[in-house]
Amino acid sequence: MENENGFRNNYSNHKDNKWQSLQKTIYDSSKNEILGRTPKSWGQLLVFYIIFYAVLAALFAICMQGLMATINDVEPKWTQSQSLIGVNPGLGFRPLPAKTEDGALIWYSDQNLTTGQKWIDLLNNFLKPYQRDSTGLNVIPCDYDMKPDESNVCMVNISLFGPCSPEEGYGYTTGSPCVFLKLNRIWGWEPEFFTEPTDLMPIELQTTIKEIPNEKRENIWINCEGEGPADKENIEQFEYFPHRGFPGYFYPFRNVKNYLSPLIAVRITNPTPNVVVNIECRAWAKNIEYVGGNLVREGSVHFEIMVDSKANFTQTPK
Repeated sequence: MENENGFRNNYSNHKDNKWQSLQKTIYDSSKNEILGRTPKSWGQLLVFYIIFYAVLAALFAICMQGLMATINDVEPKWTQSQSLIGVNPGLGFRPLPAKTEDGALIWYSDQNLTTGQKWIDLLNNFLKPYQRDSTGLNVIPCDYDMKPDESNVCMVNISLFGPCSPEEGYGYTTGSPCVFLKLNRIWGWEPEFFTEPTDLMPIELQTTIKEIPNEKRENIWINCEGEGPADKENIEQFEYFPHRGFPGYFYPFRNVKNYLSPLIAVRITNPTPNVVVNIECRAWAKNIEYVGGNLVREGSVHFEIMVDSKANFTQTPK
């Protein structure tokens, strides 16, 4: 019992010593220290860090101000050949499949409105900026003899898309769907036009250019066709709205407020049902370099169309 009492007393004394040590660490009354520092020392430390972080914040603000002074809100510092984008504009298409695993395949059934509605919704969202009320804005109707000045931009009239209009469901309620093409923007880039057809062009495009009056030939021409012989056989024809080229009066792009890129709606007329058709669309200008192929593609765009006309819609093609 005596040993047990002694152990308890030692344990109690040990706990008391630890508690007193902790109290002394927090506040030592004999030295008037809090956590090992006097109030004066804590005050000096606080003043030091206030000055340190104030100077650090000032240096950061000066650096940011210097950086922002080199940035132009309208014109990028590095343009065209000096930029990462370069001088060769890419060609894009809409609607884009929502899932990356679908690749560039646009699939729907002309007998099941649900399968076509998702593409209609995607195009409705894409065209929202083009459906704005331009009243009071710097948006003007342009023509080849009436180009905008530096403060105005040209109107993109979506009422000229014909069967590719929103009212027609962009063709996704029929067997002839529409795809919209646009060129990527490059600040200050000016196209060099083919005002006369060249032998490198498809015969159909050469014929189209010859039929257009000379004063309206300043366009970046567009040509779409099946990529392979079988693809060509599976497409009746292509129709272009409002015409077959991006008008030259939309260029150069200078980042003027309310600018919208011109669009071309391409209607794929009656592609063979239940067959994946590979399509390539190419932009034609003297200073647009063309490189075909799926790995490194320039000046053109690839997509696939499949219109399902079967009665069984339970399985989506892969």
